[in-house]
Amino acid sequence: MRDMPSEASPDVAPAGRRLRRKVLLALALASALPLLVLAYIVHGYVLPELDPRASTRFYGLTALILFTSLAMVGGAYMVWDLGRTVARMAELMAKEANLTSLGARGDEAGTMMKSFSSMLGTIEQQATDINTFATRLDAAYRELEATNMKLKETSFKDDLTGLYNRRFFTLRLEEEISRFRRFNHPVSIVLLDLDGFKTVNDELGHAGGDETLREVAQILMRHSRGINVVSRYGGDEFAILLVETSKAGARLYADRIRQVLATYPFPHGKPVTASFGVASLPDDEPAHRPTDPTSTSDDLFRAADEALYGAKRAGKNQVVAAGQSARVG
Repeated sequence: MRDMPSEASPDVAPAGRRLRRKVLLALALASALPLLVLAYIVHGYVLPELDPRASTRFYGLTALILFTSLAMVGGAYMVWDLGRTVARMAELMAKEANLTSLGARGDEAGTMMKSFSSMLGTIEQQATDINTFATRLDAAYRELEATNMKLKETSFKDDLTGLYNRRFFTLRLEEEISRFRRFNHPVSIVLLDLDGFKTVNDELGHAGGDETLREVAQILMRHSRGINVVSRYGGDEFAILLVETSKAGARLYADRIRQVLATYPFPHGKPVTASFGVASLPDDEPAHRPTDPTSTSDDLFRAADEALYGAKRAGKNQVVAAGQSARVG
């Protein structure tokens, strides 16, 4: 530092200001912007999907987000303070006529000059640390996104059968109704309700009933296309959304499932049958076509539900399509 020419002093202040701007830019990219993105993801996607009743997961994820935010804020403050200190030192050095005399001074300016050399040597290391922190933060974002996807998947799945739940079925039905309106592609739903399931529960207990529901879920998955949405709608009632399927195809699908269930060797040895209701668009579209997609999906589901109860009244183990009479199985 003693050999540094005094002519360099006019360039020290601008260099310090440029360095400060770079530090502030790195601070914005590595801390401020990611913090805003984290807040948006948490507020828009994570928190709405959390179930407050699952206290361990809810408070655990909340604590993780809180401590991550605090760590980011703390790191941002340290980087900002470093940039401010470097800029001030550069301004102080620019005011000195002879830089070589600073190193020999015993006052505060001399002490700062001596430490400035080592501080400059650590700036590159600090930049490396910032990059490392940014990399780790990016990895944390990816992990948070994966966790968010798992939370969404969990919130859309039925705990007992592993099928989609009523909420997911309703969302997908509305999407397919909207798609039908745009492209006029057919869409069908099939509702099935197990016949005499209460007797199974009474004779085998809830454990036997749960096992029966899981077996039915596996049958539905094995005999359904991957693009279809198979869901447990509630109790012993299941709902299947058949994409790009007309009413005729939906009836064939329902009748195939009916036959498989009626002949399936359940572990408990008791026969299990089901009644089916089928409704489709455009076949069962109301005469007055409402503008609200939600009311259309309600109308379609109501038509399938009425057909299901028609199958029950006709003697069970039936497939009935909306607007048609029962067909004996």
